[in-house]
Amino acid sequence: MNVTRFLFAGAALVALLLAPPMTLADADERQIVLAGGCFWCMQPPYDRLDGVIRTEVGFAGGDVENPSYEEVIRGGTGHYEVVRVTYDPEQVTYDELLEVFWRNVDPLDDGGQFCDRGDHYRAAIFVDSDEQRAAAEASRDALENSGRFDDPVVTEILDGATFYKAEEYHQDYYKKNPLRYRFYRASCGRDTRLSELWGRGPSRDLLTTAA
Repeated sequence: MNVTRFLFAGAALVALLLAPPMTLADADERQIVLAGGCFWCMQPPYDRLDGVIRTEVGFAGGDVENPSYEEVIRGGTGHYEVVRVTYDPEQVTYDELLEVFWRNVDPLDDGGQFCDRGDHYRAAIFVDSDEQRAAAEASRDALENSGRFDDPVVTEILDGATFYKAEEYHQDYYKKNPLRYRFYRASCGRDTRLSELWGRGPSRDLLTTAA
């Protein structure tokens, strides 16, 4: 081995030794993108769920690259407000994440969610594979056939789309601005409508209680 190759091999070994260890979550983390109206309200139920690594709010499903919040809410970009949930499938399943989703949206509303009206506030599940689509459709069909609702379930299941992260002040809004968040959530009638749809009880409280 010549000197150059020796030094290169030594540098590579040092870099390997200094690299942070790969965890199970790093090796096998997965993501799900969901639209449930105001994206501020979709982070709390997932942040509290065991197996969720992180949540981020942003936009998906539109035609404009890297849109701003102002562009999306003005309309015309085609985007939905979404939450991207990164999770460890060894701790929480895709089906469990869907169950949390359903209990935090109004699946009968195709014009927005709660007090927020407009296409960008519609509820939707974005899927990235045939397996995800099958699971999402089965979950929706099970809800449709459960007899819980008289009206049809209209929540969309859409092909995966590029996720654009929203501005930093929107991330973890419920933690940064707890009083404003609580006021908005209450004044929008979100929890009142969720109670009408899903009832009260321990399971509902776990899934929807705001910070």
